[in-house]
Amino acid sequence: MVQTKKNSKNSLKIESIGIIDSSKQGPVIPFLSSLISAGFPSSAENYLEKSLDLNDLLIKHASSTFFIRVIGNSMQDGGINSGDILIVDRALSIANNKIVVARLNDEFTVKRILIKDDKIYLVPDNKKYPPIEITSEIDFEIWGVVTFVIHQV
Repeated sequence: MVQTKKNSKNSLKIESIGIIDSSKQGPVIPFLSSLISAGFPSSAENYLEKSLDLNDLLIKHASSTFFIRVIGNSMQDGGINSGDILIVDRALSIANNKIVVARLNDEFTVKRILIKDDKIYLVPDNKKYPPIEITSEIDFEIWGVVTFVIHQV
């Protein structure tokens, strides 16, 4: 289970929501096969095709996926706002420019990873915060890659 800690360096706290349990099935939600118009309204009744399982849509590796809630604004320019829930997959490979959940000296953070000149940086998507260079003095571990952001509109 993920711990909750405040990270004063980048004004971000991550709160654990839970691990995906692939044995539990949620409600089946109707799925419209038609695209929706942002202009003139159109009837959707004739386009009801099948149901949509959000697990199939959002989760690729159920046994290695977890939800986590973000508190803070260091990733707001990347579309991650305080209160959003992240879907994080531990089975995905780490790659340059991916958004990751990482542990730095027993504190958790969400940042974009940058690998440059054989150095690793965690870069916020908010110009108010500086990048964090990962050095040998930092106890560092990547917990997973962010695959989706859930936020209320």
